Amino acid sequence: MKHNSNDISEPCTYGDLRDKVVLVTGGASGIGFAIATAFAEHDSQVVIVGRDKTKLDAVAGELGENISAYSFDLGELAKLPRLIGTIQKEVGEIDILVNNAGVNLKKEALDVSDDEFEKIIRTNQTAVFALSREVARSMVGRGSGSIIMISSMASRYGIPKVVAYTASKSAIEGMTRELAVEWSPRGVRVNCIAPGFIATDMSAKAFDTDKERKQKVLSRTPMGRLGDPADVANAALFLGSDQSKFITGVVLPVDGGNSIGF
Repeated sequence: MKHNSNDISEPCTYGDLRDKVVLVTGGASGIGFAIATAFAEHDSQVVIVGRDKTKLDAVAGELGENISAYSFDLGELAKLPRLIGTIQKEVGEIDILVNNAGVNLKKEALDVSDDEFEKIIRTNQTAVFALSREVARSMVGRGSGSIIMISSMASRYGIPKVVAYTASKSAIEGMTRELAVEWSPRGVRVNCIAPGFIATDMSAKAFDTDKERKQKVLSRTPMGRLGDPADVANAALFLGSDQSKFITGVVLPVDGGNSIGF
């Protein structure tokens, strides 16, 4: 039986991602690594940025020739334009930006100092805006591009002992909507993924020492399990591709229902 081009039963292959330049911050581990891997498997030119050069180089060697790695501290805001200029010169104009990198601090709010709070905000919020702005200059000029933010369940409801992280991720969701309204008329879509509790080395370490917390997470997750990093990566593929060409300004929970669980 023949299917026409509008037949929704046809598989989604993301062929439009071939040769697209995709910048993934924090791409050497966890969710960022899964996202970088997914785009690489779809023949994108993937650029990963992070602070650990050894880890970045190892990942670049593992994923193949269409991966470029740049060691950089995103907190060095004044150097961001130079970083983007270097990537554009050496790899190409960035088509998709995934703002995945982030830091956390688990501490009672009464004990969090101003410096500690501002450090989280600088990396998770200010640097995300500054990087998005620098990348969007070229995207707006070309009239096309996709920017993907990464939020958190901390922006969906109150999680104790992560006040700075919660503030930063809540701001990311607001920023997503504002930038979508401002840049989408100029061809640049801006969306956000809010991962639930995902099985990574970091989460394993946290749950191994706090069984009660893990049980609480699972009990309010209707699907009854942790997610896989690939689940988030699949959402990023969709939001970066033409399959989502009429979607902008959304915050997509990838959480097994955790954000609506009781």
